Amino acid sequence: MPKEVQPKDTTRAKAYELWMKAPNPMVTFFKTIDVTNLVKVSKSKHMKFNMLLDYCIGKAAVNIKEFYILPVGDKLIQYDKIAVNTIVKNKDDEISSCDILYEEDLDIYNVQYLKYTSQVAESCQDRDLSNDSMVIGTSAIIDTEIDGAVGMNSGIFNNPFIIWGRYKKKWFWYYLTISFQFHHTQMDGAHAGRFLENLQKVIYNLK
Repeated sequence: MPKEVQPKDTTRAKAYELWMKAPNPMVTFFKTIDVTNLVKVSKSKHMKFNMLLDYCIGKAAVNIKEFYILPVGDKLIQYDKIAVNTIVKNKDDEISSCDILYEEDLDIYNVQYLKYTSQVAESCQDRDLSNDSMVIGTSAIIDTEIDGAVGMNSGIFNNPFIIWGRYKKKWFWYYLTISFQFHHTQMDGAHAGRFLENLQKVIYNLK
């Protein structure tokens, strides 16, 4: 169950003091990752590429403690679960938002993903788990290859956010450039870098 924590009782006390009222507390990293194995697993298991990437994002984040504390308003909220958001094209040809709770078991996660994205597409109603889980936002711009994207600093939505376009093929390998935006109160560059390294390792080791 999410709960408010006092900044002084966390490892983010100094960051809270420095960044909570900064005009732009969001930081964006760009990284090109090797997704060759993800493409292979997608084809062999007949699973959606974006679902697999969402799963890998959750798996890469779940053991980094900074992901569980998020600035919400002027408070720090401690969570005990992580969800990954995906953007869904609904039946009205518009977009809706769908949060999927991270599960260690890929098959269970896949079942959840297919079930809830289908429901959201049909109902045109967002599925929001932000009251229960720390949600990592994602957006896949699959109509084109992109070199990077910077999300907005709304001052309201402080969740970490990942954006990617279409992956690129070079010889026998596939590469994907992603942008990772995070609130500096939540984590430092070293934590973000560790997450991105974890993400690459998770993708390499996915079976």
